Amino acid sequence: MDHFFLIAGAGLLAGAMNALAGGGSFVTIPALIAAGVPSVQANASSTVALFPGGLASAWVYRDGLQPLGNVSMRLLLLITLIGGILGAVLLLLTSAQTFDHLLPWLLLIATIVLSFGRQFGEWLRRHVHIKPAAVLIAQFILGIYGGYFGGAVGIMMMAVWSVLTNRDLKTLNPPRTIMVSTANGIAALTFIIAHAVYWQQTLIMLVAAIIGGYGGARIARFASPQAVRVATLMLTFGITAAFFVRAYG
Repeated sequence: MDHFFLIAGAGLLAGAMNALAGGGSFVTIPALIAAGVPSVQANASSTVALFPGGLASAWVYRDGLQPLGNVSMRLLLLITLIGGILGAVLLLLTSAQTFDHLLPWLLLIATIVLSFGRQFGEWLRRHVHIKPAAVLIAQFILGIYGGYFGGAVGIMMMAVWSVLTNRDLKTLNPPRTIMVSTANGIAALTFIIAHAVYWQQTLIMLVAAIIGGYGGARIARFASPQAVRVATLMLTFGITAAFFVRAYG
């Protein structure tokens, strides 16, 4: 428990970040690693710790689900569920040394998506038309990514979905939240069954993340969206750079 305040503080910050702009795993995974949790188990524990907050958001959005073009929600859920299981199993089969070298690149991908994902989605909608079958394939791949790591996966999903519909991005938040929670939930269950979760650290972070999520939702009422976005991106770029130095420095 020497790292109690580090873990609790990371949970508070991650919960607030997820409520405001996303990217909470950028804080929780480094904090768990700093507390002595191996990187693979840190990722697994982070997924479990942040899942209840995402589940609460999914419950709030439960009435906003509508088909995306010709793709039904049930089919998207099934594809995401299968992909999430596969991603979680792939993570458990990854050695800590390999994951230590992969982690900076996963963080970089998530940072780029956080920075440019919405613009990319708008560009796709103007220039590309993807058939439903291609969207399902992309959703399966994103489900795998969500179960394996999951950083910024919700924004990736919205970018892909935006080519199917002219719906406002705000109306895509309900399916995004449900699909991310599906991938994270099945991954969390897989990690628990595989005994890959460090429960002492995870429970502290879980409670703190719920409190942080509530606080973040309150802050969102008056905080400048631009200021929140800039602060989030500065933090994610800094953490990504630090992990590149850690892995290759």
